Amino acid sequence: MTSPNIHRRDWITQVSAAASSALVFGGLSSASADEKPRDANSRIGIGAIGLRYQGSVITEKSAAHGDIVALADVDREILEKANADFGGKSALLEDYRDLLSRDDVDVVMIGTPDHWHSKMVIDACRAGKDVYCEKPLTLTIDEGKKIRDVVRETGRVVQVGSWQRSDSRFRTAVEMVRQGWVGDLQRVDIVLGKNKTGGPFAKQPVPKNLNWDMWQGQTPNVAYIPERSHYTFRWWYEYSGGQMTDWGAHHIDIGQWGAGALPVEIEGTAKMPDLADGYNVAVDFHVRYKLDNGVEMTVSDNGRNGVMFTGDKGRIFVNRGSLDGAPTEKPLPREDFVLYDFDNQERPERAGKLDAIINHMGNFFDCVAARKTPISDIEGQHRSVSTCHLGNISMRLGRKLTWDPKSEKFVGDDEANQHLSREQRAGYEVG
Repeated sequence: MTSPNIHRRDWITQVSAAASSALVFGGLSSASADEKPRDANSRIGIGAIGLRYQGSVITEKSAAHGDIVALADVDREILEKANADFGGKSALLEDYRDLLSRDDVDVVMIGTPDHWHSKMVIDACRAGKDVYCEKPLTLTIDEGKKIRDVVRETGRVVQVGSWQRSDSRFRTAVEMVRQGWVGDLQRVDIVLGKNKTGGPFAKQPVPKNLNWDMWQGQTPNVAYIPERSHYTFRWWYEYSGGQMTDWGAHHIDIGQWGAGALPVEIEGTAKMPDLADGYNVAVDFHVRYKLDNGVEMTVSDNGRNGVMFTGDKGRIFVNRGSLDGAPTEKPLPREDFVLYDFDNQERPERAGKLDAIINHMGNFFDCVAARKTPISDIEGQHRSVSTCHLGNISMRLGRKLTWDPKSEKFVGDDEANQHLSREQRAGYEVG
């Protein structure tokens, strides 16, 4: 495959020049003529990039809000199956930039592996598209800074697929913590689950239906191993961050959202696999964060999956199946223990924008029409996934780190600051 920074250079120049600088970050953007809210009869053209697993899920949900006109995937079999599932009328493309260059594409769904998210979001914004991108938003902390700058510059609407922000249980838990139902918040304890272990895996010939070079993107060019691609990419540090960025992009986001604070100290411990051609993310991990408001937050792989908020008067536990809790002197919540009976007790008053969400995808399209900031906004999601990355960096270095959330750098630690970015393969650079 020809290096994309050669035959796409003109395209990059054009979309960069066309980018607007209208966004007032954190509020309404100043919409240009072609960004005005659409009338009720307008149909939004949807392009989808990455159609396996969650990519097909979000594309299906987007179809209620517009027409799917173009699909892109580096695996031809997945691309053709998705096209059949979505009516068989879409343009089929291997190179996502061909999708971004289409005039009939207004918004883009990104459901690729994690190492592609940042570049595709940036390229889509510069091409004048609004974006719904699966979590985690980034592969590195510096990528998040770049995305934030581009969203500000272009005025595009970007929603990240951390949909727990739009779930009634998680929103209610956050509202209750903010309103003091647990008293003064003291700690947040988060359990994500175990990372997979396995390998060494056998190298195999690249399937004819897969563009392996492009699948790898910015990451090092290595021999094809089936376990590196598709769903199991998340257990390789080259492409993801294991449970810290997979479940962490959900639960750490909720914990940090409820605490309303950012990390200043990180201390992680873990076993790091030393295995060629095998899964290499942390095993038996535990991370302790000190937040800038004094709250302690822990993240581990062992226990009941979910988020526990503990204050001086009570506790609230939330996950995808329950919202429960107990006063501090009572035993920890059980699966069958419900603290708040919402059929007989008044729900907490809504806090700010948390009450406006019907569903996550609907919120995105509402914000596209109104040119507003969605619930899983770039700043919030950049900060949440940065906390995930901070945990992984501490675990990999095997020591305590001090973080400055304002400068977004480690304090007095050149070695740790080298982990804010990664070397990127020529032709696939992010930015």
